[in-house]
Amino acid sequence: MRKQEEVLTNIIKGEAQATLSDFNYITWFDPIEITEINGEEITIAHHNPFAKKQFEQRFHGNLREILMSNGFSNPTINYTLKKKSRPVKGAPEKATEAAAPVAEVVQRPKAISGDGLNSKYQFKNFIVGNCNDLAYNTAIAISKGPGRRYNPLFIYGGVGLGKTHLIQAIGNEAREKLGVKVRYLTAEDFVNDFLDHIRNKKSGFEKRYRSVDILIVDDIQFIAGKTSTQEAFFNTFNALHQQNKQIILSSDRPPTNIPTLTDRLRSRFSMGVSIDISLPDLETRCAIIESKANELGQNISREVVEFMAENIKTNIRELEGIINKLIAYVEMKGIEPTIDVVQIIIDNIKPAANKHFTPRQIIIKTAEFFNIKPDDITSPSHKNSLERQISMYLIRSELRLSFPEIARVINRKDHTTVMYGVKKIEKGIKLDTKLNEQITSIREVLYV
Repeated sequence: MRKQEEVLTNIIKGEAQATLSDFNYITWFDPIEITEINGEEITIAHHNPFAKKQFEQRFHGNLREILMSNGFSNPTINYTLKKKSRPVKGAPEKATEAAAPVAEVVQRPKAISGDGLNSKYQFKNFIVGNCNDLAYNTAIAISKGPGRRYNPLFIYGGVGLGKTHLIQAIGNEAREKLGVKVRYLTAEDFVNDFLDHIRNKKSGFEKRYRSVDILIVDDIQFIAGKTSTQEAFFNTFNALHQQNKQIILSSDRPPTNIPTLTDRLRSRFSMGVSIDISLPDLETRCAIIESKANELGQNISREVVEFMAENIKTNIRELEGIINKLIAYVEMKGIEPTIDVVQIIIDNIKPAANKHFTPRQIIIKTAEFFNIKPDDITSPSHKNSLERQISMYLIRSELRLSFPEIARVINRKDHTTVMYGVKKIEKGIKLDTKLNEQITSIREVLYV
């Protein structure tokens, strides 16, 4: 079992990952380390003075809440800097100087490169399922030949579903295999960079973004409503597209649904391919849990994996955060990850994650979404067949009922009708963006 400080560090990181954006987690929480625990007094080290000060000012409250939810009643938190390794006494000065950079690289590898990419986001550790396989296969194709087709690529979906992972994986793969120049940034970074360029009359803004082979912008919806920034991005987009340079964008919604976005940008964003990433189904959640546990060196029984997948139906980020906390908890306690332990973790970190619903509730929510009556879905009539098939698909994917069981719920005599309906929706969501959006919206309502 690892020492107490290391285990508590992992618990904090797990809960932070479940609640914060990828950018905030990677920038502020991932580098921290608990160096000392003395009763209620905790000492946390960061990697540089600026990060330490920012962390203390911005996340002190978050940190206290996490500690208090893990057994601390009134924690005192001290902030310090990580100690640098010192040269061995008596060692030759030149040898020490030569060895120091190597030790620094080994001990503290940089996750984020100068082009903004995080090396942890790779295709090999991206879990593929029905919720994201079209986006994944398109991303693979782009990484092999950026700028040739699917340009721009527009990935959209809810928070924590893997958009950032996938778009950065394209950049990492293309940079490694093709040697192309990539730049990744958030829309907020672009806005701030543009404002800095305007206010301080700094040069090099256009060159920074137009000299790349692949430009990746996360959360592009945040430039909406900012007239001058949209103008700058429009010009950047055109310059790159005319040179057949690849543009990759992500958003929480499709281009047509981004308010106060200029028509010409909306048109540009829609001229390539727009693909939705939806909530992971049961099989995908199981695969994510197993992959994350293996990555952390912990074996979890299939029974426990399935229990977690059935009871945690939110986004991938929150799922991974709960896995981190579970593994840190069992290591600290020296116990096995059982269903009872998982239940404790779920109740403590995410009470809403344990919410259950019935097939009838799925039918009701589907009917409400399409503004029809629940009885219209279960009636013998052939009307409302799409709504009925969507209900069948959701009952199958979310509750894992058998086809005969679904047939009884939907009031159908033959379960082959259910099989046909489910398969039709499974195929449809890969090709029909509107259908995918409808199912995603109903899923989100179910988990509110």
